[in-house]
Order: sequence, then structure tokens, then C-alpha cells
Amino acid sequence: MRKIKIAFFDAKDYDKNSFLKASENREFEIKYYETRLTEATCRLAEGCDAVCVFVNDDINAKVIDALVEMNVKLIALRCAGYNNVDVKYAYQKIHIVRVPAYSPYAVAEHAIALLLTSIRRIHKAYIRTKDFNFSLNGLTGFDLHGKTVGVVGTGKIGRIFIDICRGFGMQVIAYDKFPANDSGIEYVSLEELWERSDIISFHCPLTDENYHMVDAASIGKMKKGVVLINTSRGALIDAEALVEGIKQRKIGAACLDVYEEESNVFFHDYSNHIVDDDTLARLISMPNVIVTSHQAFLTEEALTNIADTTLANVVEFFEREYSRNEVCYKCPEVNNCKQEHDKKCF
Repeated sequence: MRKIKIAFFDAKDYDKNSFLKASENREFEIKYYETRLTEATCRLAEGCDAVCVFVNDDINAKVIDALVEMNVKLIALRCAGYNNVDVKYAYQKIHIVRVPAYSPYAVAEHAIALLLTSIRRIHKAYIRTKDFNFSLNGLTGFDLHGKTVGVVGTGKIGRIFIDICRGFGMQVIAYDKFPANDSGIEYVSLEELWERSDIISFHCPLTDENYHMVDAASIGKMKKGVVLINTSRGALIDAEALVEGIKQRKIGAACLDVYEEESNVFFHDYSNHIVDDDTLARLISMPNVIVTSHQAFLTEEALTNIADTTLANVVEFFEREYSRNEVCYKCPEVNNCKQEHDKKCF
């Protein structure tokens, strides 16, 4: 059997290492490209059976048409989210698969790491002691024990985050459009979650419905000094409203692993350049904001699972007529999807 040819976009060294290991002794021919998949770069996939893409690749209608024209049969996402893909337009043109879970522990633990770093000023203490400054002035934090944390999204990552919070002795409330039955989680409305929470953490996919769910109006309903954590998708939070909320001292701290305009910035080194995004520059300059560059997934375990699942998805599609992890326009709300995922969606 001939090798399955894959054009791999937005490739970083850690991607290559994990995929080279996972594809060893298997029938793949993978071309790695550092560039993102866009309208300008999609021709690099010519002659390939599939493209492998990540969160900042732009798979819009024009890209989909170009891939179909080149007889590319599959878009293999090496991530869980697919808001960067025009799923509806792709239906009956090209198939899409994803990695629904790679390491929910990695993301949940990173969210907690951001929270602890922020409220206990670990990052500031680290910088001080490197300069042999051992003063404790300005490093006062607060206990997590007894605080109320609001969790938006109670899928695998959200529930693991909840378990960790309970270990700290925190009171947990949550919002989810599709609550987990018999989970023991106290579900409340978004309005109540905004009003009651000392800390709010987001663990939900980005949809048209929840785009900018944190805006000026919702921030106005939150407690003074609330801490926001976002390890999901940047556009859940209106960045301009976030800046204003921080300036008005309404938001006490923000812990961000994602940012709504991250696609041209994150995963790249701009340390010797001037970044044009003034909103991001303002956020990073604020002493109560921590930004990491979409790093929450980045553990050895997660990278291994991503590579193994992505390549398994490709094999299932081309060799077994089976697409367990296929995504189609019916699938964003799982309860409304009639597919059994024991066959291709079309």
C-alpha cells in the first residue's frame, strides 16, 4: 500500500519530534512546513492526501476550495477546537477530524498554575530574587481555601479543574449549556456565576453564541477584584473590555493562555521586534496580568497523545472507512448530532 502523504502546517520542533516518533515504521510521508495554512500557502499541500493543522491555521472557504481542487481529502486537526475551520462550508466537500482529548490534565493544571502564580506573586518573587532582592513588600496574596470559583464549561478539562479546586477547599459553581448529569456539580446561570464568583475559569469551546461572553456588561456584574482565567479560546473575552475592567480596578487579575488576536503573534519570537497589537501590549504591561502563549497543552504526555490520535484518525479515514473523531456542521452541539461516528459523515 502506498504511503499516505500529509502536509503538516505551522510545524514547531516539538511537533516534529512527537510526530516523527509516532510515525516511525508506519506508512506516512509527512512534509513539515513552518508556515501557517492560509490562502497564500495552501498550494504547499498539492499532491498530498491530507493536511495536518493547528489552532492558528486559517481554514476558510477559499482554503477549503483550494484543497478540494488539489484533491486533498482530509483536514486533520491536531487539537480539540475547530473554530478556525469553516465546518459548515466544508460539509460534503472535505472531511475533518480532530483530537477531542489529548491531556485534559495538562490544561487544567496549567490553569491552576497561572492562578497560583498570579495570586501568590510567584513571578514577581522569582524576578526579585534573581536580583538578590528578598523584600516581601507588594507580594501579599490571598488564600484559595473558602473562595468561590465559577467554572464555565464542564467537559473533561472543566471537571478536572473542578476536582483540583475542591482539593484546595474552594466552593465550586458552574455553568454549562449541557450540564453533566449526576456529577455533583452546582450549576447556576451565567448571571449568578458572574455575581458570586471570586475566580472565574473558562473551559468551553468558542461558538457564535459565546463569542465575547465576557464583555463590558458581564464585567459590570462581577465582583470587584475578580480573577479571570482563560485557557480555552481568546475570543471568549473581549480584550478591550478586559483592559478597561482592569483599569477601573473591577478585575483584580487576569491569567491568559489565549488571546483573541493571537494567530499572528503566539508561537513566534518577537523579542527583537515591535508588536503592532496595542491591546496585547497593554495587557502584558499590566502588573496583574499573566500571559502565556497558548502553552497549556504543552506536556510530553499531551504531545504524544496528539501525535498518536492524529495519525490514527488519518489511518481510520483512508484505510478503514471509519471516522470516530470526525467533525461536521452537525457536531458543535453533540446532543443535536445524529451521527454515531461509526462511519464517515458523508
